[in-house]
Amino acid sequence: MPEGTLFHPEEPVMIVEGKYLDFAVYETSLLGLLCQASGVATKAARCKMAAGDRKVYSFGARRMHPSITPMVERNAYIGGCDGVAVPESAKLIGEKPIGTMSHSLILTIGGEEETFRAFHEVIDPQVKRVALIDTFNDEKFAAVKAAQVLGKDLFAVRLDTPRSRRGDFLKILQEVRWELDLRGYEYVKLFVSGGIDEHKIAEFNPYADAYGVGTAISNAPVVDFSFDIVEIEGEAIAKRGKMSGSKNVLRCRDCFITRVIPVGREVERCTCGGKMDILLKSLIREGRIVGDIPEAGRIREYVLNQLRHLTLTL
Repeated sequence: MPEGTLFHPEEPVMIVEGKYLDFAVYETSLLGLLCQASGVATKAARCKMAAGDRKVYSFGARRMHPSITPMVERNAYIGGCDGVAVPESAKLIGEKPIGTMSHSLILTIGGEEETFRAFHEVIDPQVKRVALIDTFNDEKFAAVKAAQVLGKDLFAVRLDTPRSRRGDFLKILQEVRWELDLRGYEYVKLFVSGGIDEHKIAEFNPYADAYGVGTAISNAPVVDFSFDIVEIEGEAIAKRGKMSGSKNVLRCRDCFITRVIPVGREVERCTCGGKMDILLKSLIREGRIVGDIPEAGRIREYVLNQLRHLTLTL
């Protein structure tokens, strides 16, 4: 299937044909890539679906081994995240890295108000001003102070409050929104990070405008793929519990329903009357790439277009 294609259980996503001893050695590495990358993209898609029109950024680089960070963040982006934090990952997907000021910056400068002013003075004007407001003070008072200091230049305030100090976090968000709006700062957005997943996103949506999601995406459960022999020399054969024979996967353009049929079976129209497309496409033939390999941005749009056909179940 083209990268970014949504799939269901028991639908083949990759077919390898050839002499078994030529490709058997790659089974473990191929599975490792498919299982983890698909798990990351799936979790990112769930977070993006839960967020709706709100932005979701991948903040999970510090939760993974640095050697696989670009792979994980690329798949977080493909799955629906609007940006990534690590420069090398951003370079891989052809985007600019996304981030805000850090707690360490505020701690080393020695105060939130001083940091807001220093950040605004030093950082490139093209970088949106997002003030981190939970280092020393109560979030709602720090949010108001950030708005007073930066005025119209303040794009958002970020709440990264540790879970040990959160209490009723939804109530904190409500208070921050109220205090900002009361003083005429309706344009300041609320950016939430720290322990966020699709369930928290659904809970915080009434007040949050954007999310930074870390561990939930970078440590996403893998998709449990397996490689199985289903045909030998044209004869359908498979182990117990698996359906033998080469297969095609069809998807209706209109109702998005998917069917699996044996290779060679005539492709009929969907029961709704829509045209069924074959999802499995040739990618490599005799060592040469023969299929399309689009850029990450195009794959992400492909994913988002498909997600519009689905309803998220939490």
